[in-house]
Amino acid sequence: MGASQHPPAKRQLDRSGSPLVLALPDADRERLAPFFEIVELEPGAVVVREGATDRALYVVLEGTARIGRRGLFLGEARRGGHFGELALVAGRPRAATVTARTRLVLAVLTRERYGDLAQEFPALALSLITALVGGIAERLLEVTDSVGLLLEERALPRRASVEVALEDGLRTVRTGTPYSLLLPERIGDVPVVAALVDHKLLALSAPVSCDCNVTALLADHWEGERIYRQSEGLALLEAARRLDPALVLALGHSVGFAQRVSVSGHGDGPMDELAKRLEEQLQTLVADAAPLREEWWTVDEARAHFAAQGGATLAALLDTWREPAVPLVAYGEAYALRFGPMLPSTARLAPGVRVLPDDGGLLMVYGGLATALPEVPATLVARAREASQQAVAMTEDQEKWLQTLGITSVGAFNRACVRGDVSQLIRVSEGFQEKRIGRIADELAARPDVRVVCISGPSSSGKTTFIKRLSVQLQVNGTRPVGLSLDDYYVDREKNPRDARGDYDFEAFEALRIELFQEHLERLLRGESVRTAHYHFPSGTSDPEGGPLLSLGPSDVLLLEGIHGLNPRLFAALPPGSVFRVFVCPLAQLPFDQLTRVHASDVRLLRRIVRDRHGRGSMPAANILRWPSVRAGERKHIFPYQHYADAVFDSSLIYELSVLKVFAERYLLEVPQNDPAYATAFRLLGLLDRFVTIYPDHVPPTSILREFIGGSGFEY
Repeated sequence: MGASQHPPAKRQLDRSGSPLVLALPDADRERLAPFFEIVELEPGAVVVREGATDRALYVVLEGTARIGRRGLFLGEARRGGHFGELALVAGRPRAATVTARTRLVLAVLTRERYGDLAQEFPALALSLITALVGGIAERLLEVTDSVGLLLEERALPRRASVEVALEDGLRTVRTGTPYSLLLPERIGDVPVVAALVDHKLLALSAPVSCDCNVTALLADHWEGERIYRQSEGLALLEAARRLDPALVLALGHSVGFAQRVSVSGHGDGPMDELAKRLEEQLQTLVADAAPLREEWWTVDEARAHFAAQGGATLAALLDTWREPAVPLVAYGEAYALRFGPMLPSTARLAPGVRVLPDDGGLLMVYGGLATALPEVPATLVARAREASQQAVAMTEDQEKWLQTLGITSVGAFNRACVRGDVSQLIRVSEGFQEKRIGRIADELAARPDVRVVCISGPSSSGKTTFIKRLSVQLQVNGTRPVGLSLDDYYVDREKNPRDARGDYDFEAFEALRIELFQEHLERLLRGESVRTAHYHFPSGTSDPEGGPLLSLGPSDVLLLEGIHGLNPRLFAALPPGSVFRVFVCPLAQLPFDQLTRVHASDVRLLRRIVRDRHGRGSMPAANILRWPSVRAGERKHIFPYQHYADAVFDSSLIYELSVLKVFAERYLLEVPQNDPAYATAFRLLGLLDRFVTIYPDHVPPTSILREFIGGSGFEY
């Protein structure tokens, strides 16, 4: 191919300032130019992929490219730089992935065209190879110096190989082997999402470093589900960045099998069109198998980056960051804070994730396990939107109040604490709750037909203290509350139904003496005095008349607490309007960044750990291991009926994790590292570490938090 056919190539190569090209005489540059092909790529395009076997040399004429290996950022190739020489010279597989960061113009010399060059101009081909080898030698020297510096900080592995105990036996593997090569991608139909290494939770991309026992963490484990869904959320952020860098998404509250997503930077375009394009981009990202990037940035670098990219939530959190570096993750260029393992590639995500328009924002319906639900897609979409509307209704008051205070993230809360606003935050938080309880009491006063008030909610919601405080407000309004617990109407233990594993299912509706309860309730509402039932928990026996003698006067209401208080079957025989149901649960929680926020279930678990260890002597490890069965019972017997509630009481307190931290840190450290509960304990410690500590001195004795840390002013 003659040089006259490609006049632009030489001019572009010369203007690039490439030392590789400019080192050649002008005549040789004239001969060399026609053998290059000029290509142009858009931002985000992959030039070469790690492991590929193509053989071509690339010279950067315009723009910038990112170089990464196994998700780790290695550097950039800019105008005048080149890459791919090892593939051209030695035929080695690509050692890194190169991606266009900006519009990229490249001069490409393929192996075939290099062969043509060697035949036509052998001396020039030899000069080019000599220059390439010299560049490789310089880079090798730089790497050697860098390794020498690293060795001053970190010792080499003591052994070249280690022994790993897997489920199929003991294996000897090379030190540094990633756990992804030791574990299958799926077990049955369930994805493997992380490695449990001596009960420690590690990413599949992490390297083996010592003798250990390794098992797979699956997506149907409560910790595995969190990893899977966090990875889907991170992929959604990257899909938005690829679609429009000005688009800023923030994942909101989970609504069971979906998650709310707020949107900014979108303009006035239709949200359904945005949802469709995001979903398509997300599926493309899954098909592209984008590797996870795990990077450590300095605090100042991370703060500046997120402040410029619309990530003010994380920028605020970094103001109270105590470590010298910040761990970040991305499936491309959309970074988020790393709170634990993530899937090593988007290829591990199921393609079934949905993105839907939802009341001015978006709704991400989880793929994978979510698509295994027995509904047809249209029904699933309807259920997701209904759950989202319920979530908005239950949290909007708390969210508006927090926005008024300017406390819209964990970082903003920490800033307020550092400013010295702790006492005021506590007083305002408690005052907000007391006002909400007063409104519920006023609503009851306006409904004279109500004779039964049912209080229900999941474990550690603060129901006991809520009932005490509601009782006070009812008495202020001239109503006498009479308490009754559904727990006293359990059947004898030997008659208790069992679950699929053969264990007693104490949370089943059939575990209650329903007919006896309904008989007592009807008699009470007729004005009779009733000797109520009593259940003796140590012996597991029910006494149908072992409880207190109760009666209801004209201005009295029955306050009933129990897991099934929202279930309409419990009051099927009562006239409409005579029952008022209250759902109690900590709901609204603060975000750490655009991807991660505090989970209400984690708040409840920490409350439970502190209460049971502090007041009952129950060890945290046992509590953590019981938690999945507790959650399963809630999902089966409470949450499906929460829409029957006449009132919702959000029992979350903006400052409570900072106070629980005082107790929970020590209790969680009691969990042995070889215990199956250790992975969750370690994650919860990391969660608490992000909060400024508040000592409980200012927590009032009537606070719901006192139910868990002790010192309550109520007698339980």
